[in-house]
Amino acid sequence: MIHVFLAEKSFEGADGLAVGDDVRVMIAAQACLLLLHRDTDFYPGLRSIVVYPRGFVVETEEELDDGTVIEGQEERSGESWYRGSVVLAWDDVLGGAATMRDGYNVVIHEFAHQLDNESGQIDGAPNLGGRARYREWASVFTPEYERLIDDVAHHRKTVLDKYGATHPAEFFAVATETFFEKPRALRRRHPELYAQLMAYFQQDPAVRFERAGRA
Repeated sequence: MIHVFLAEKSFEGADGLAVGDDVRVMIAAQACLLLLHRDTDFYPGLRSIVVYPRGFVVETEEELDDGTVIEGQEERSGESWYRGSVVLAWDDVLGGAATMRDGYNVVIHEFAHQLDNESGQIDGAPNLGGRARYREWASVFTPEYERLIDDVAHHRKTVLDKYGATHPAEFFAVATETFFEKPRALRRRHPELYAQLMAYFQQDPAVRFERAGRA
């Protein structure tokens, strides 16, 4: 899978980063984790991965309720673009790979957005097939998303990162990160959400973690 991914996608270094095999393979391996056991193409809408040496700054705009637009700058570790690109900070890629149980992985997060985009819009629901699957997905994801919003508003501790409460698309990406990085905690505290993700990704990371723990 990694060989296919590397053959199909182009890599570009930014801000002087030299993209060697270490960069390409590290990113490809983590991106392919989301495709294991699934009958799917290799991120068909994705053409290139742009890699910065560290967090990069982007221009932002925020429109207030009164119509006022506030412009600013924000440092980011990753972005997923609708038209064929993923942007990553290499130091965050390394950090996410080094600690697989902290719930944070920028590659998994941004490539989850690419999966979300395969349905035609980035709204927290990837390509699921028939209408029945979308109804089942919404019946779980909508209340779980609203639950996270409420948890964040009341400062409750949650296994899901609070960033997931900002938008349904971010909720899917954060839930995917947690599914692969903290699967046992997610299964214990959000069993229905875990079951939906397990059905979509066709794998059970909690079992894999348990077997690794016994070893």
